[in-house]
Amino acid sequence: MNKEEIIIGIEKALDEIRPFLNSDGGDISLVEVLDGKHVKVRLEGACTSCSLSISTMKAGVETTIKKFVPQIETVENIA
Repeated sequence: MNKEEIIIGIEKALDEIRPFLNSDGGDISLVEVLDGKHVKVRLEGACTSCSLSISTMKAGVETTIKKFVPQIETVENIA
C-alpha cells in the first residue's frame, strides 16, 4: 500500500469507530502516519478524560485500524 491508500484505510477504520465514540461525547482524528506503519491519533471530547481511553485505544481503535491496514504496527494517542 502506498501512503495515500494507508491514509484512506485508516480514515475508513476511524469512520467505523467514530459512531461509538460520538455516542459517549467523544471523537477521534488522524494526526499522522510515520513510515507507513506507525499511526498517531487524537482522542477528543469526552474521550480525553475518560478512564477507559487506554482500553478504547487498544481494543477498539488499534484493532480496527489493523483490520483495515494490516501493516500498521503501532497506534498512539497524542493528547
